Amino acid sequence: KMKPEYMVMGIVFILQTTVGILVNSSVLLHYLVPGFTGKGLKLKTLIVKHLTLANSLSIISRGIPQIMAEFGMKYFLDDIGCKLVLYLYRVSRGVSLYTTCLLSCFQATIISSNTTKWMKFKHKAIKYMGPSCSFSWPMNLLLNVMILVTVTSSSNRRNATKKLTYGYCSASVSGTIATPLYMLLLSFTDVLCLSLMSWASVFMLSILHRHKRQVQYIHGAQHSLRVSPEARATQTILILACTFVTFYSISSIMVLYSALFGNPGLWVINIISVLETCYPIFCSFVLISNNSSASRLYLHCWWKH
Repeated sequence: KMKPEYMVMGIVFILQTTVGILVNSSVLLHYLVPGFTGKGLKLKTLIVKHLTLANSLSIISRGIPQIMAEFGMKYFLDDIGCKLVLYLYRVSRGVSLYTTCLLSCFQATIISSNTTKWMKFKHKAIKYMGPSCSFSWPMNLLLNVMILVTVTSSSNRRNATKKLTYGYCSASVSGTIATPLYMLLLSFTDVLCLSLMSWASVFMLSILHRHKRQVQYIHGAQHSLRVSPEARATQTILILACTFVTFYSISSIMVLYSALFGNPGLWVINIISVLETCYPIFCSFVLISNNSSASRLYLHCWWKH
């Protein structure tokens, strides 16, 4: 007989995965189908496409195996299946972090000062952002290649110095210096992206605050209530950046707790999984709410079915 807590968590993961796939599909449809593609900067659209695709893969590779595990299918993945599922999740998560960072830096560059010095920097930065966005996929494929070596199915009883369980899969941890060095490399890339994202957020907040004060001074408080498209886009990206940092920080603390105090309990694994799936879903809702045509498309498809 299935325990009530497993049933509850299974339902939570089903809701998360279903909603996540629906909203991410609507955002992708908006940007991929020519008839629905809105006006705007081509580079920003490219970054959002990569972000939404990464979020979709992250939800699928994290949510579906978790649902199956919660409903009692304990050993449904073999070694190859575990390697592919966790590899896909880690790559998509890395691309999501990188593109969110890139989106923040892009918007900070767009709203920055138009002086001659800044214009030269803008031109160079925007020139390299497009290729950099596409490069994020092969870069993360290489960074996470160790997953293909260390991850095995939970049914695999192969001896290892230490194992970290993910519920349906396990990762062996060797006692050599290679593991800490590899973890340090992954942490460095994550911290670098988070630092750039935080800097861009503070920079955008300072510009928005300065602009608001100037508008209040020139036009008075009544006219300052009107929000320009640039300010609205900046606020949207600030929300995405702050949300990502929040979910990532909480998840990282719990992962660190699990690594320090041995194999975590089921409740810790479930909470980490829920938190890691929250951002891809929330991100899509924010992108939809910021785009009126995408909102209408989503509501039309929802009520039609």
